[in-house]
Amino acid sequence: MENQTKETEQLKEQTNGAVEETETNTSFKEETVVGNDTADVGQAESNEDKEDSFKEENVVDESAIKISELEKKLDESENRYLRLYADFENFRRRSQLEKESSEKYRSQSLITNLLPAIDNFERALQIEPNDEQSKALLEGVRMVYRSIIDVLKDEGAEQIEAVGQEFDPNYHQAVMQTDDPEFGSNIVVEEFQKGYKLKDRVIRPSMVKVNQ
Repeated sequence: MENQTKETEQLKEQTNGAVEETETNTSFKEETVVGNDTADVGQAESNEDKEDSFKEENVVDESAIKISELEKKLDESENRYLRLYADFENFRRRSQLEKESSEKYRSQSLITNLLPAIDNFERALQIEPNDEQSKALLEGVRMVYRSIIDVLKDEGAEQIEAVGQEFDPNYHQAVMQTDDPEFGSNIVVEEFQKGYKLKDRVIRPSMVKVNQ
């Protein structure tokens, strides 16, 4: 009887131990599952944070590229504008200079056409009159000649001084040379044809003889 009682108690103890072990294993599994779930949630949140951060970085990079492209286009537009403005300013200055030159030398063509007639008047004035009629005719020619010269002066044209002046290739055209002790070296000693200039522009140089 006592032996049966002892066996019964041992069986209860074994059963209780198995139940406790089972509960312990169950609790451990639950803790493990909960821990794994928590880890999975944390990992998912970390991945989402990384994805958000990656997206933000991509947006920043794209914005920086777009800004760089816009700045480049702006620089190109500004350079194009500056070139166009410079071209326009050059064109405006050239047009202004051409206008001023056209106004300044507007009578050049007319004066150039008159020069042969003026030369003929000067040749006529070299003739020595033989009688009163020739003297009167010559005086009339001289008056017309002076009137033409005065008109030329009003237009800004004048004769170039030659005789007694130092030879200047800008104003004189040497067609002969001489050795005259009364004149210094490179001095114009004779004028064959008068030269004319319109303001600061030479229309025709003087045809001269120059001393060596």
